[in-house]
Amino acid sequence: MWRNQVRSRGKLQHQRESARGAREKKVLQYEPGQQLHGFTVQQVSPVPDLSLTAVKLTHDRTGAQYLHVARDDPNNLFSVQFRTTPMDSTGVPHILEHTVLCGSEKYPCRDPFFKMLNRSLSTFMNAFTASDYTMYPFSTQNAKDFQNLLSVYLDAVFFPCLRELDFWQEGWRLEHENPSDLNSPLVFKGIVFNEMKGAFAQSESVYAQHLQNKLFPDHTYSVVSGGEPLAIPDLSWEQLKQFHATHYHPSNAKFFTYGDMPLEPHLQQINEEALCRFDQIEPHTVVPPQPHWNQPREHHVTCGPDPLAPDPSKQNSLCVSYLLGDAGFEEERIEALLHKIEVQMKHQSTNFGLSLASYIAPCWNHDGDPIQLLKISDSVAQFKKCLKDNPRYLQEKVQQYFKDNTHRLMLSMSPDEAYFEKRAKTEQEKLQQKIQSLSGSDRKEIYDKGLQLLSIQSTSQDASCLPALKVSDIAPTLVPTPVEMGNAGTCVPVQYCPQPTNGMVYFRAMCSLNTLPDELKVYVPLFCNVITKLGCGTLDYRQQAQQMELKTGGMVASPQVITDSADLDIYEQGILLTSSCLERNMSDMFHLWSKIFNSPHFEDVERLRVLVMMAAQELSNGISNSGHRYAMTRAGRTLTPAGDLHEMFGGLDQVRFMKRLAEMSDLSAVLRKLPRIKKHVLNKDNMRCAINATSEKMSEASHEVEKFVDRIPTIKKDRRPSRAMIAAGVVGVSHESGMRNLWTGFKPCQMKTYFELPFPVSYAGECVRTVPFTHQDYGSLCILGRMMTAKFLHGEIREKGGAYGGGATMGYGGLFSFYSYRDPNSTQTLSAFRAGVEWAKAGKFCQQDVDEAKLSVFSAVDAPVAPSDKGMDQFLSGVSDELKQKHREQLFAVTKQDLIDAAGRYLGIGQSTGGVAILGPENEIIKKDPSWVIR
Repeated sequence: MWRNQVRSRGKLQHQRESARGAREKKVLQYEPGQQLHGFTVQQVSPVPDLSLTAVKLTHDRTGAQYLHVARDDPNNLFSVQFRTTPMDSTGVPHILEHTVLCGSEKYPCRDPFFKMLNRSLSTFMNAFTASDYTMYPFSTQNAKDFQNLLSVYLDAVFFPCLRELDFWQEGWRLEHENPSDLNSPLVFKGIVFNEMKGAFAQSESVYAQHLQNKLFPDHTYSVVSGGEPLAIPDLSWEQLKQFHATHYHPSNAKFFTYGDMPLEPHLQQINEEALCRFDQIEPHTVVPPQPHWNQPREHHVTCGPDPLAPDPSKQNSLCVSYLLGDAGFEEERIEALLHKIEVQMKHQSTNFGLSLASYIAPCWNHDGDPIQLLKISDSVAQFKKCLKDNPRYLQEKVQQYFKDNTHRLMLSMSPDEAYFEKRAKTEQEKLQQKIQSLSGSDRKEIYDKGLQLLSIQSTSQDASCLPALKVSDIAPTLVPTPVEMGNAGTCVPVQYCPQPTNGMVYFRAMCSLNTLPDELKVYVPLFCNVITKLGCGTLDYRQQAQQMELKTGGMVASPQVITDSADLDIYEQGILLTSSCLERNMSDMFHLWSKIFNSPHFEDVERLRVLVMMAAQELSNGISNSGHRYAMTRAGRTLTPAGDLHEMFGGLDQVRFMKRLAEMSDLSAVLRKLPRIKKHVLNKDNMRCAINATSEKMSEASHEVEKFVDRIPTIKKDRRPSRAMIAAGVVGVSHESGMRNLWTGFKPCQMKTYFELPFPVSYAGECVRTVPFTHQDYGSLCILGRMMTAKFLHGEIREKGGAYGGGATMGYGGLFSFYSYRDPNSTQTLSAFRAGVEWAKAGKFCQQDVDEAKLSVFSAVDAPVAPSDKGMDQFLSGVSDELKQKHREQLFAVTKQDLIDAAGRYLGIGQSTGGVAILGPENEIIKKDPSWVIR
């Protein structure tokens, strides 16, 4: 049971609340018409539902719009967005987004954006190109860091260098396959070019792009803003510069700041460093309305085949019809959707500022009112009034926008086995057209510029012009997260973590898989996917879904494999149950869990078929977007026992398994396995729980957990641990961090696997078995990964190799991993991995490089944690605040020599066991190498 402890508020907390009150009072004192550093206040509006105050301003000289959201959140965010409306598919806004970040007037060094990732404590840095706007956001918890990043971002977007060679690198170029070999063939290269080739390998992306293009065919939405790979080579450097001149002007800009930092310093810096150098213009970027069609249209498109997707010919036909004109909208269903909105407003995420910026961006981009968008309760109240005044309000809207709407598109898509072959042929034809039009001087210029670009990419750049934090700016100690341990019943440990959850309650339960027979383990992800979707107790699956929406913020089960913090051969396997609810719905949430534990439905084979097909298709669709993660998971499969389970639960093995299930004509045998898994997993003998809630509600939450546990019957049947796994210590003993398993028969081995998939680009992963979290060298390997990424691999894999991304990282599970993403040169990348190790072993880096890597690591270590997730490291992995502080001290203490030693000790050839995996198109070099397994 929870033991409520009265704690003194403390001086620090009191000071923070006083400061918060002063900030809120200051913001509310602003008045419309008030002038602040070149801006005029237009509106000040409190939004109590989101605990914020919004201030809307306009820049006097340029007309730039500005929205500041003051909120008690230390994770402050800035973003600037421009309405970007291309009229062709050359990808000019996307390539411009990349190129402006390659150097600017005040910061002319190459790639200041990526360099700042290692010179700041940012919690987020990125840029996005949408269909009709481009956004540049960052967030940080450090005021000095905010000023530094703001200076870099402002200079990048308003005063970029836009050098031709940067356009070549980021966009597209004609270059010799080997830039140093004049006799090697000319090919298309470029980071965005390869990124978009990868994007067009995703059937979902292809469909969504065609849907927009065909539904709005008369203006900017008829083109591919990110760039159609076959059209990208039509873009010139001059066109890029002209697009910047016409679109990246303050008169076409919207600024957004969020958090607990004061507004006026932001306004002053933005005005003095950028806006004061401009005068107002008419940007001519308004998008006219799409003319309305008089009749519906139909269109058919093709996409590439997906060998890991279920074969439609082997599936039973599923047909869903919607009687749009005759829909009935049940009151409880409407209440469930309104409840979902309430939960979304109450839930506090760590990236709330970014979520707000993204939420208001599309509407604000077309001059909608961003403050009105934030007043969600007003919109809900208006909806309820419309419903009260007209009981058929929703039916009439369906009639108006769906049934009677003639601007309607029927878009179908089917796989074409020759899709990628046709695109490759078209690309070659375009390449040959370009080559045939070259003069002798053109060819010499291409060769010379290729060498020039390679030379620049290979030269260490002076980044001293960029601002930077110092390691001394990092807090030496972490802020502790108090937790209290208790028990529900006699055998279920419960962790209580009091947090300011804003009226929400968060529940987790970890259920061990120790006793589950080996032959059932591959079904665990499926079990997790369907256990909350088949119905339970007196509820069928539709009623269950509605009750979950009406009473909870979601109920989810997911497989977990957690490596021990001190031994790579000890791990925990389990299923994590996660749910949340409003405080008033606690009892209902736990009652739903009780029904799932005690009386889940395992009878409806057709419902299972639908869920299996959806899951299989979703897994298949995700490969081209997360191929590097699948490659790393596969590469680590043979290195640790946890790695083997990771591949089974979430790797390509699971994707292939779900494909086979989806193609089965009869799933009855699969359905019968689910209750067997349930008996081993959903019981209180091998479960532990965690609650995050406010202190005031913790006693009630404890009582509800107690009732929930009491409702679960005890299973007396003897269930023994499977395989050669034994618990650390004595079988059946639960530790504070849960039961651990030691696989006594596991021996790591090396394996190289190539998965031939019909992608135009590849994804590579290489993993090396190293040390666990508490080992003295773990911190060195964390910093080594960040440093190798920033100082070596980024240049070799992205800049020279043309991949969209690549790097190295140290994982909690003890695997040091290399990866590349949307990579046109995977075999070359493997050589870059090895070269990176040799670079580190030779100590070809300086103390500044080490310090920057530490900043990058600490930006992740000290990333904000939402109240709902506080204490989860302790609950899931047994990693206490004391262990975290020790890890922190290890990071601070790492020296250059430590990194050299770690590279030699663990990453050198023959030093440790490693694995390699690549997903990509047919590769003749690898086919001829007998050391590879081709799948």
